[in-house]
Order: sequence, then C-alpha cells, then structure tokens
Amino acid sequence: MRTTTGVADAHLTEEQVDALGAELDAIRASVVDSLGEADAHYIRTVVRVQRGLEAGGRTLLLFSRVPAAWVAGTAALSVAKILENMELGHNILHGQWDWMRDPDIHSTTWEWDHASPSQMWKRSHNYEHHTFTNVRGKDRDLGYAIMRVTPEQPWHPAYLLQPIYNIGLSAFFEWAIAIYDIEFDRVQEGTKSWDDAKAEMKTIWRKARTQLAKDYVLFPLLSGRGAVSTLTANAAAALVRNVWSHAVIFCGHFPDGVETFDEARLENESRGQWYIRQLLGSANLTGGPLFHIMTGNLSHQIEHHLFPDVPSNRYAEIAPQVQDVCRRYGLPYSAGSLPRQYATVLRRLARLAFPGGHKRYGGSPAPVRRLRPRTGVRLPAVARRAA
Repeated sequence: MRTTTGVADAHLTEEQVDALGAELDAIRASVVDSLGEADAHYIRTVVRVQRGLEAGGRTLLLFSRVPAAWVAGTAALSVAKILENMELGHNILHGQWDWMRDPDIHSTTWEWDHASPSQMWKRSHNYEHHTFTNVRGKDRDLGYAIMRVTPEQPWHPAYLLQPIYNIGLSAFFEWAIAIYDIEFDRVQEGTKSWDDAKAEMKTIWRKARTQLAKDYVLFPLLSGRGAVSTLTANAAAALVRNVWSHAVIFCGHFPDGVETFDEARLENESRGQWYIRQLLGSANLTGGPLFHIMTGNLSHQIEHHLFPDVPSNRYAEIAPQVQDVCRRYGLPYSAGSLPRQYATVLRRLARLAFPGGHKRYGGSPAPVRRLRPRTGVRLPAVARRAA
C-alpha cells in the first residue's frame, strides 16, 4: 500500500506505479542490451577531442602575450575543461563505460581534472545523491549544505546573503564541491569526527596541489615571459568551466517545478516509486546536440537520474520514450531553455533567502511540458504483465 506521495503523483495507484516501473526497466534494458562499438567509438572520440583541445590550448598559451593566442588558447582550454568534467569525468565515474572493460575509461581508474578526489566524489554523489534524490535530510546535495532551496528548510538570517554568495559558489564551484565532500556540517552536528575530516582534508590537498601546480605554476613557467598572461588564461578557463558547471547542475535540480520529499517517502519505497521520485526531482534543458555534449548530457537530467549508469550519449534517444511514459501516466516532464530555467533558479534562491516560501518552491508541478494523461490508451505488454 502506498503511504506517501509527491504532489504530482498522488493520482497514481500502486498498480500503476508498478507498471510504470516495469516500463522504465524495459527502456533501460533495451539500451543496455544494444550497447556496442558505436558507443565505444563515441566516448573514445570525445576523449581524443578533449585531449586535442587541451593540448592545442596549452600550446597556444605558450605565446599568451599575443592577444589572439591568449583568446584562442583560453577558449580551447575552457572547452577542454568543460568536456573533461562534464561528458568525461562525471559520466565515467558513474560507471557508464565500465561495460567496455577498458582500464583507461573505467570508473575505478579515472582521476578527473577536478579538485575533488574521484573516490570521495563518488561516495557523496553516486551514492548519497542518486540514492536519496531530493529527500530532505538525506540528500545533502539539496542546497549543498549552505543554501535554502525549499520552504521546509528552517530559515536562518545567513540565508539573506545566499543570492550574493551564490555568485562566489559559481566562480569556485569545483572547490566548493571538494569542501562540501568533507561534510563539515556533520562535524558540527557531532555525527562525524574531526579526525576523519582532517584525513579527508589531507586527501583533497594532495589532489588539489597537483591541480594548482599544473595550472598556476608549471604551464605559466613554460610560457617564459608570458607566465602571468598564461596564469590569467588558465584561471579564466577554470572560471568558465566552474560557472558553466554550476549553471547546468543547478538548472537540473533547483528550477521551478522540481519536487522535494520528506524522509517518509523512503519507507518501503518500490522500484516504481524510486523512479517517480527521480522524475519529479529533476528537470531538463532544451538544446541541440552540441549543447547536450557540452553539458555532459546533464541537460537530460531526468534521464540521467532515472538511469545514472547508462551511457550519456543514449539519453537523447531515451528522452522521447520517457516523455511518453510521463504523458500516459499523467506526470510532469520539466524542461526548458537554459536562460529560462536558470532564471527560475535565481528567483528561488532570492525568495527563499527570506522566511516562508511559496508552494511553487516546495514542489508544485512545473508549468513547462506539463504532460496530460491520455485516456483509453492500452499499456504496453511489459506494463500489463507487471500490473
């Protein structure tokens, strides 16, 4: 028996929830069963392009005192850093390409160009966030421990500044994530020891000093008299990467229409209920193929939350099928352009900086792509068998 519901799925019966879960399982299975050489070629091509852009950008920046070389090198390095973090690092560390059994593209061996050590990030992101997506008190990614993003969070005067410090969070996003992974909030609560936190700080520093030395010491020195201009170019590329990542990730988690849930939602949660929580707790961005690649296909955040270990290049193929499921079961499918979604994120942060909050920010269904249920439509065979 269903004892907890979200706002948008309250109309579904237990039988319908199970049928929906079976349909989504079937979508995932069809993709996994069809993985092959074309997918392997895709990810290896992205790796080659990313490494080529990085090498080209670094080479141009050896002559960074020339304005054209500075601009071109910074642009190439910015794109390389975005691809490495979004389409490569994030997705490889999810195990999306482990089926290839290639040690160079495997979740257990990949170390990304990021301040966070991969093992620490996988624990906080792959397990905590993807298991407890948008469950208040369980998913620590809600507000990243420093922001109020839902009315149910108790208000504190410090939140008055969140529209301002969100700018700093955007600029230094990779470092904020690394600090977040230490879980200082749990240290303050007494649920984590300072010794454990200090050990993690040392682990992060060992990784971070390599990143800092590469971008702000080694490559600038290789530029000779252009050391300062190369250093500023590397800093600019990191800034572009951080701001872009922050915008894409926040638009997938905090725009209007995304629901959050009480911990009671987890009680006896079925596979179908878990799927629905992912659907209601995520939002997509619309755009073309190049845009999707540059977001690491996290523009398909709904599909990623449903199937986090499915290769990202397949999300565009899956999306129409997921939309059809949402339509037939009367569930919202939140999607919109980057400017529109980010505007609603900023509006949410501004409104919830103050006490109270509107139901819009607590999880009312999104006005974008609100899919009406079809009447008289026969469910697919897999769903009928599950039901």
